[in-house]
Amino acid sequence: MAKPVDIGSKRLISLAPNAWVQWVTGNSQVRASQLLDAEFQWISRESDVIVKASSPQHSEFLILNELQLRYDQKMPQRMRNYVALAEEKYNLSAYPVLINILPPPTTVTIENCYDSEFMGLKARQDYRVINLWEVEAELVLGQPLPPLFPFVPILKGGGSESKLRSAVQALRADQTLNQLEPLLAFFASFVLEIPLIQQIMRWDMTVLRESPWYQEILQEGLAQGIEQGIEQGIQQGVAQGIEQGIEQGIEQGIEQGIEQGIQQERRGSLERILKLRFSEIPVEISVRIQALTLA
Repeated sequence: MAKPVDIGSKRLISLAPNAWVQWVTGNSQVRASQLLDAEFQWISRESDVIVKASSPQHSEFLILNELQLRYDQKMPQRMRNYVALAEEKYNLSAYPVLINILPPPTTVTIENCYDSEFMGLKARQDYRVINLWEVEAELVLGQPLPPLFPFVPILKGGGSESKLRSAVQALRADQTLNQLEPLLAFFASFVLEIPLIQQIMRWDMTVLRESPWYQEILQEGLAQGIEQGIEQGIQQGVAQGIEQGIEQGIEQGIEQGIEQGIQQERRGSLERILKLRFSEIPVEISVRIQALTLA
């Protein structure tokens, strides 16, 4: 069994903190000095990462990183609270950044500030927004930006076999990065066929489950569909094969199971592609997809 690892936000940023802070601030003179505790009294979030940084122009300051699988309309208020708590705890000015991993429904507008007024009193908090689907995959692989390697398939221009192979090669070239390969495989499944991904790289569900993003996608039902598409068909085929006769049953069951697994995976792939393209699909379309055969 694979050793559990943390492949969440803090782990990714810690791989190349200087490259990360320079990327999110757009300032090549910024240097990271320390990853700070992002826990506040009564509040703790896995997706929050605070980096203590400095630059010749601004001396020491905080970079507040909020990585979100999907944008939530409550984010402006959350970013405002995040900045206030961090500045109070560390007594340093803050540069807040919101990184959105997957695009929201087309009906949702991504805000880059919190702005409110109550009884003539105004409150405002600006923050930088980075949408990964707008970030060029070539830029990430070329700079390079190791914390973003697992997201290459869902970056702009990254959804191809050649880009996936480049990302795999980059991860395997550095021992500190190779444990991120299952996460790369997982995000690749959003845009590429699972059999192709399995030919190129390893898919370790034990390691992948350590990622908070996997757990979040699992709640949406997408991760479960991907995992079942790999495992369920083979398991069902073996079970059916035992009932039909040991030798012939196992052989037929495995064949049927593999076919069922591929069929279920392709149904899931079709739904994921439609959701990435149109954000949401009608229930009746989803029902029709589930009724499709492999042929």
